[in-house]
Amino acid sequence: MSDAPTKNDAADATAAAPSNATHFGFRDVDPTEKQGLVNGVFRNVAGRYDLMNDLMSVGVHRLWKDGMVSWLAPRKTGAAYETLDMAGGTGDIASRIAHRSNGHAKVLVADINDAMLGEGKVRAQTDPMGDRLSFACMNAENLPLEANRFDAYTIAFGIRNVPDLDAALSEAFRVLKPGGRFMCLEFSHVVVPLLDEFYETWSFEAIPRIGQIVTGDRDSYQYLVESIRKFPQQKAFEDRIRKAGFSRVTHRNLTGGIAAIHSGYKI
Repeated sequence: MSDAPTKNDAADATAAAPSNATHFGFRDVDPTEKQGLVNGVFRNVAGRYDLMNDLMSVGVHRLWKDGMVSWLAPRKTGAAYETLDMAGGTGDIASRIAHRSNGHAKVLVADINDAMLGEGKVRAQTDPMGDRLSFACMNAENLPLEANRFDAYTIAFGIRNVPDLDAALSEAFRVLKPGGRFMCLEFSHVVVPLLDEFYETWSFEAIPRIGQIVTGDRDSYQYLVESIRKFPQQKAFEDRIRKAGFSRVTHRNLTGGIAAIHSGYKI
C-alpha cells in the first residue's frame, strides 16, 4: 500500500489552509515562497522536460499541443501575427505556432525560469522557424510589456504553477489587442467514470517513480502531480477567465478531461 498523497489529502489541506496561503502541491505556503519553490522544480527537470512529458502522457501531450495550435489557427496573411507564449521555455508551442502560420507569426517566448529558456534557445538554433522566435525572462503576474500589443496569448502546462492565478489572467488580458485571443492548455479534471480511477493511480503511483528512474528526482514529479489536483476544475477556471475580462470563454476537454484547452477573447 502506497503512502502517496491522494485527492482526499488535497481536500483536507484546502480546508485547513490559512486565508493568505497559496499551494505548492498539497503544501500550504506563503505566496512569496511559491515562485522560488516552483523555479527549483523546473531547474531540476529542464533537461529532460519533454522526455518526461512523453513518458507521463505516453506521448499524447504532443497531440494535445497540436490540437491547441490548430484551434488557435494563427493567421498566415496580413500584418504579422504577434503571439506571447507564456511559460513556454522549451519553445515547443511557439515553434508549432510559427510553423502553423507558415512563418507569418512572430512569437515571444516568455518564462520566469532561466533553465527552461536555455533549453528553448538551444532548440531554436536547429528549428527552421527559429528566427521567428525570441526569448525573454518574465513573470506572468507582472509583464514588462505594453498593453494592447499581442494578437494571441498562449500558455501550456504553466498556469497552474503561477502563485497568483488572477494576476496572471489580468496581465494576459492587458497585453492582448482588442479582439486578441487567450488560449490555455492545462492538465484538468477527468470527467469519464473509471478513467478517473485509473488516472489517479497512474498519477500518484507511476509518475513519481518514473521521475525517480529517469531524472533521479521523485519530489519534483510528486509536486507536479499534486499541482494538477489543486488546479481549479474546468468550469471554475472558466469563471476566473471571465472575471479577468475575457468574453466568449469556452473549453474543450482532451482525453476525457485529463487535459483541457481554454479559450477566451478580449472584446
